[in-house]
Amino acid sequence: MIALLQRVGEARVEIAGETVGATGPGLLVLLGVERGDGEAEAVRLVERVLGYRVFEDEDGRMNRALADTGGGLLVVPQFTLAADTRKGMRASFTPAAAPADGERLFEAFVSEARVRHADVATGRFGADMRVHLVNDGPVTFWLQVRPG
Repeated sequence: MIALLQRVGEARVEIAGETVGATGPGLLVLLGVERGDGEAEAVRLVERVLGYRVFEDEDGRMNRALADTGGGLLVVPQFTLAADTRKGMRASFTPAAAPADGERLFEAFVSEARVRHADVATGRFGADMRVHLVNDGPVTFWLQVRPG
């Protein structure tokens, strides 16, 4: 399972012109699910996302996590993160989970995040979304949890 974290000043997701999820300062997480991922990977990735130190402390060092700041978390499904781009000029989506598994594990990730964090918003699985963000830094990290 893959999470692309972006530290944001604000972010929102629109579907057909309607805002379906938004956050102020915090993290935008683009979430990709790969074949073989399960609930254990979703739980572990939530732990990593909430605990990953991307926010500055009083000394200007990235020593604070979302769990420390209480900032918002906006989670957006993005199956293209699981693409194989190693050869050719077109991505292969063979590594991506089947849509039903992707949706189930996206929902598992979101449910676990909501148990552990107060401010969680989402995009919508399978929808054509417009994501607006103000990247803070910019600070962007790729986190991956592999099965097993």
